[in-house]
Amino acid sequence: MVATFDTHHRQMTALAPSAQTADLDTALQAERTRLLKEANINPKTGLATDYLNHFNEAIMLLEMIPDMPECAEDFLSWQPKTYREHFEDSNLKAKDLMIQAYEEADTALRSEFDRVVRSMRDILLAVSEGMRSTKQDCTRIKLAAETIGWIAPLLAMAAALIHGGPDSSDIDSIMEA
Repeated sequence: MVATFDTHHRQMTALAPSAQTADLDTALQAERTRLLKEANINPKTGLATDYLNHFNEAIMLLEMIPDMPECAEDFLSWQPKTYREHFEDSNLKAKDLMIQAYEEADTALRSEFDRVVRSMRDILLAVSEGMRSTKQDCTRIKLAAETIGWIAPLLAMAAALIHGGPDSSDIDSIMEA
């Protein structure tokens, strides 16, 4: 959809006088912002909180392990997905727009976001390996509880980045903790 607006914008800019071009730019930007908001994409950052549901699923499974240790097997079947993979696999109507907005997001912001996501992914994969190497429920329960404590601040940091929040110094302080 956005590509259509970009193409339309170029065509109209070539035909319109410069004063009208500014008005057209404003109108196109307003329409793009409307479409992004409608798709639950932050227009300021180009990122969508829906991606965090992928990690919330892993956390939910970890939270269930203390009461139902057999849920460890469900957690072990969870596999990380990149931003693109998550939306490509989704049934969301605006998934192409979500991917495009992510790819057009500010490079530094996207890099920080990806760094936080990689940290969450690495922790979850390491815990998964740890749980595979033991069959003792008490060990799996301890791993699950510890993991939630490690992931929760990173998930909050990812959400803050999506909403245009903290900078890399905040991320570094969480990673050091």
